[in-house]
Amino acid sequence: MPDEMSAAETVRLEIFGAEDVEPVVADVPPNERILDACDDARAAIPFSCRSATCGTCIVHVLDGAELVEPADAEEAEVLRSHAASPDERLACRLVVSADHGTIRLRARRG
Repeated sequence: MPDEMSAAETVRLEIFGAEDVEPVVADVPPNERILDACDDARAAIPFSCRSATCGTCIVHVLDGAELVEPADAEEAEVLRSHAASPDERLACRLVVSADHGTIRLRARRG
């Protein structure tokens, strides 16, 4: 029974690398950073500064944007400086805000 409870309180994260056909999948609890889930799952999302200054971890949010916290001013500035599209976010700043659903991300291509 505890396994059912924990599954109900997590978001399914599907992470596609730039060239991956099959995603890396992880269950992420509310308030956890996507960066930490990517690290734990060994997902093919590049990171550098881990603090929203370099733009290395820009990802396309394919589905589930409503399940994460909105971008703050600092993230928005970095995204602007990298000419990011409206569906792109910094994986290091994405924080899960829901307790169920699916988020699908793809690494930004070069």
